Amino acid sequence: KQRQSGVRNPLSTVHPLPPTGAAGDCTVSVSQPSQLTVDYTQEAVTLQCSFSTAGCPSEPPTSLWFRYGAQQPENLCSDGCRSEADKFVVREALAQNQVSLTVNRVAFNDSAIYICGIAFPSSREPRAKRTGGGTTLVVREVKLLSKELQSLLTALLTLLSIYVTGVLVIFIVLSKSKSDTLRNKETEDSQKKKSARRIFQEIAQELYNKRHVETSQQPEKDNTYENRRALSNYERP
Repeated sequence: KQRQSGVRNPLSTVHPLPPTGAAGDCTVSVSQPSQLTVDYTQEAVTLQCSFSTAGCPSEPPTSLWFRYGAQQPENLCSDGCRSEADKFVVREALAQNQVSLTVNRVAFNDSAIYICGIAFPSSREPRAKRTGGGTTLVVREVKLLSKELQSLLTALLTLLSIYVTGVLVIFIVLSKSKSDTLRNKETEDSQKKKSARRIFQEIAQELYNKRHVETSQQPEKDNTYENRRALSNYERP
């Protein structure tokens, strides 16, 4: 009927007033470290979250933490997590635009993606509620080394590689030198053997020649003796 008469309800054009302290264009930005790796022996680990606001209400924002692991997503610290004895402890420094989540008694199943959220509940702007990209927490079974110890191990490995390379070079040089020495010694021994064999052959040849000469002269002496003896008997009366 109102459409037919062309009369509009004046209440339909009235928008509700924003809550006290709210701004008309509230924008929140949240940033987190992308990854954090710890070893299983660490007592606790703290995940940092920083945020910035523009055009938001003057009231302090609300911080939220979520965890996405192997199981279903978890809403962490819905009760505030203010006790140091809790598994999770939330600390807020809203004046510095910083919040943090501490995970106590670190275990292997604490490996997950931890997401920080900042919200101004009094603002209806979609950008008044934002979450970070999430921090991937990795809990390793092997204890991580400090940067100083890693640098020391790197230096030791470098020195060890240089030492091994030097030993190999020396070994190759000594092996080559020994091989050359053995080759020279074998050559000298071979020459000595050849020289000794030649001398032996010469001695044997000389003995053979001498014996051959003696053998060839012996019958001639015998024939001369027999001829002399026969001549002597012939001349005897």
